[in-house]
Amino acid sequence: MTKHLVRRLFGTLVTLLVVSLITFVALMATPGDAASAMVGDSATGAQLAALRAELGLDQPLPARYGAFLANLVLRGDLGRSLVSNRAVSDLIAERLAYTFALALAAIALAAALGTAIGTAAAVRAGTKLDTALMGGAALGLAVPTFWSALLLMMLFSLRLRWLPVVGAESWRHLVLPVITLALPTAAIIARLVRSSLLDVFGADYVRTAHAKGLAPRRVLTQHVIRNSLIPVVTVIGLHLGHLLGGAFVVETIFGWPGLGRLTVQAIFDRDYPVVLGATLTVAVIYLAINFLVDLAQGWLDPQVAHDAV
Repeated sequence: MTKHLVRRLFGTLVTLLVVSLITFVALMATPGDAASAMVGDSATGAQLAALRAELGLDQPLPARYGAFLANLVLRGDLGRSLVSNRAVSDLIAERLAYTFALALAAIALAAALGTAIGTAAAVRAGTKLDTALMGGAALGLAVPTFWSALLLMMLFSLRLRWLPVVGAESWRHLVLPVITLALPTAAIIARLVRSSLLDVFGADYVRTAHAKGLAPRRVLTQHVIRNSLIPVVTVIGLHLGHLLGGAFVVETIFGWPGLGRLTVQAIFDRDYPVVLGATLTVAVIYLAINFLVDLAQGWLDPQVAHDAV
């Protein structure tokens, strides 16, 4: 087990290094920089050169990347924003709290809704109810997130005036973004739960449980559901990582001040330290959640934990 943890830690460090390098090179390859975004088109060449020197943008790319890595490794410092001159870690910490609230609420709603729909469809497999539920799940996957966000906004905010359009002042501002993010994830979970349950229904130990005379509800709750949860837990974990990484489109549409919106604004401003810091934060979140998913799989299926050792 110790060797497995060491391998995972080493792989995590290598992944973060590769992610930071790719992100840095990609940012440097884009036209323009933070200096040109800050001074606008009316600035003279001398003014632009002076601002670039002040921000350190006139240094060679290897030197700039080396300085970034040195600050990160030696001091745990992600640098300062080129636009606001605030610490990148402070900016990310402020926005990450909003993203956590949005992502956790969305994944909880998606997991509850998807599990209920998938279970109902599996129990009534082949019936009209199964067809209707899976058709609804397919529709949830087919509708783009930005389109469903605009439809929900037009219906509940502009026409019915039940919920606010943008902002994050109260729990009511959370409702529409959560529903928008939860619908496609719930559709994926529902389809996966149905498929997993149908596979487990045909297993020998389930037929044995029925042959012993156990009640169908007890067979479902004690034998079927737990053994069908392993792929579902994996999908939930991966989608939680995606949501915590920043739901860029939804946060932008609803004006939710999360990590995704911060990253989008930083890209427009060519604020490289903020983009780099946000990207590394997303990578760390994904890797941490993948590790937790591995632990959950080991708990659900001890054979998984044994193979890992």
